[in-house]
Amino acid sequence: MTTATTKGERTRQALLDAAIARFGRDGYRRTSIADITRDAGLSGTASYAYFANKEELFIAAADADAGPVIEEGLAALTGDVSIDHWRGSLIVGLLEGLERHPLARRIVAGLEPEFTVRLLSIPALDKLRAENARRLRELQRAGEIRADIDPEQIARGMVPVVMSLLMALLQTGAEPAEFLGPDVAAIFDAAVLPPQP
Repeated sequence: MTTATTKGERTRQALLDAAIARFGRDGYRRTSIADITRDAGLSGTASYAYFANKEELFIAAADADAGPVIEEGLAALTGDVSIDHWRGSLIVGLLEGLERHPLARRIVAGLEPEFTVRLLSIPALDKLRAENARRLRELQRAGEIRADIDPEQIARGMVPVVMSLLMALLQTGAEPAEFLGPDVAAIFDAAVLPPQP
């Protein structure tokens, strides 16, 4: 839970924490605003001061739960910006983070299909896009990837690809090492690496 300073911030955070836990456990359809406010120890109408409806609360909770997953995925990258390390470590780091964040995992596992596409635009994923773009620019400056690609565009395109890989891994139960083998690497490499003579 993040440190909140005002009573309103603490109330909003309590609602988000309760929503993450309840939506993560029971899903969107089986959860009511009353369940969440009760879990947060608040009145039944308290959420409406912060969230217009259940859908808005769900999206905010999903973003709040996805943020730490993204942080864990990025932390797995450490300082090594090589293509091989980045490609493998990011997916594994995100998968490990999903194990500790039930709402984010539920969404990526396909258990909330009506929200999957909409959640590709949550602020937490903007951080992943920005970090991908930064690393691509570094690799371009180092001459390790093609100079003719737009790092911002490739970074934006990488997010749905990474999300699709995570969804496939969670929904099939495949082992990451097997699933993310040389065939998947070849697709990524073809997009960013200079042609081999």
